[in-house]
Amino acid sequence: MSDSISTDNTLNNQPVEKIDLSSMSYNEQFTYKQNFLKNLLSPFFNGELDAYSSPEKHYRMRAEFRVWHDGPATYHIMFDQSTKQQYRVDQLPAASILINNAMQSVMAFLNLGTDEAKELRAKLFQVDYLSSTSGEIVISMLYHKVLSDEWEACALKLKSALSESLSNCANVDIIGRARKVKRLINRDYINEALKINQQHYTFKQVENSFTQPNAAINIDMIEWVSKNGESKNSDLLELYCGAGNFSVPLSHYFRNVLATEISKTSVNAAQENITNNNISNLKIARLSSEEFVEAYNKTREFNRLADIRLDDYDFKTVLVDPPRAGLDDGTLDLISRFDVIIYVSCNPSTLIENLNTLNKTHKVVHAALFDQFPFTEHIESGLILKRR
Repeated sequence: MSDSISTDNTLNNQPVEKIDLSSMSYNEQFTYKQNFLKNLLSPFFNGELDAYSSPEKHYRMRAEFRVWHDGPATYHIMFDQSTKQQYRVDQLPAASILINNAMQSVMAFLNLGTDEAKELRAKLFQVDYLSSTSGEIVISMLYHKVLSDEWEACALKLKSALSESLSNCANVDIIGRARKVKRLINRDYINEALKINQQHYTFKQVENSFTQPNAAINIDMIEWVSKNGESKNSDLLELYCGAGNFSVPLSHYFRNVLATEISKTSVNAAQENITNNNISNLKIARLSSEEFVEAYNKTREFNRLADIRLDDYDFKTVLVDPPRAGLDDGTLDLISRFDVIIYVSCNPSTLIENLNTLNKTHKVVHAALFDQFPFTEHIESGLILKRR
């Protein structure tokens, strides 16, 4: 599975003791993570840590599996993180109930021995699942072969079989992927529906692009940020906005929002999410954080900002949710000029590295732990920093 499930083994170039959480109860490992994060943040923050626990089962809205062919049998496999040995997976308790049901139905179809099953099995090496809390699922099948019209006809039969076998499924779509080829059996996205601060939102989520994997924790993160970062009298800048997961609901808590994202697929989805949620004070720019720094500093002009005047914004707050590598020096310098910094982190190591810089200009006033991945060492955290 693509998500990292452990913290890095160094912090500030010092080794970090690796703890096996598999033998702990959920409450024990959740307490361990809270203590770990408190200790990590202690040079910067001594207040109360807000902590959000996850459902213990069926919290993952997406999952990826390699496929193993053993004679006439085909099944999902995963790899042990320690030994790197493969093991068969017929059910995944962490995944949504819909994904678990789809796993069984897909493999049952592939193992029928029919001509359709043989065509869909041949050179299949991976199956990915993306589901929603509203009962939609997209199944991506990855191949080491050319995908023909015959493959598409067989995939249509699989889609029909899944529509009948999957109870409580509002919609199922199939994607075939091979080198430089993508065949759609209807759509390549799901429509997620989330209730955030008593308001309903819909989000188009496209397969093979980033989405928050734990829907319940995702809602907790958005509500925590809106509660602690709200500023209706000023504007919000968000970097790394994806498909608008934060910026769409946060548009109700700021006067105006400008969000940036480099992925064209995510930007297009974000534009649809703005329209579908009737948001009027949010604009998206397709820029990397490095490019936005250049635009903000007026060292470079971008046609992608032709209809956006940065001087019209009164930015007081910036939200960053960077990849595991954290923030580059230019972005750090940029956000240090804002009154309030909202920092959502998936990597404690790079978070601390960035805090060593941001602590010179800002003070951490709120901190939170979001347990995106129970029973792993992975830690998602959120910080609110205010200018000293």
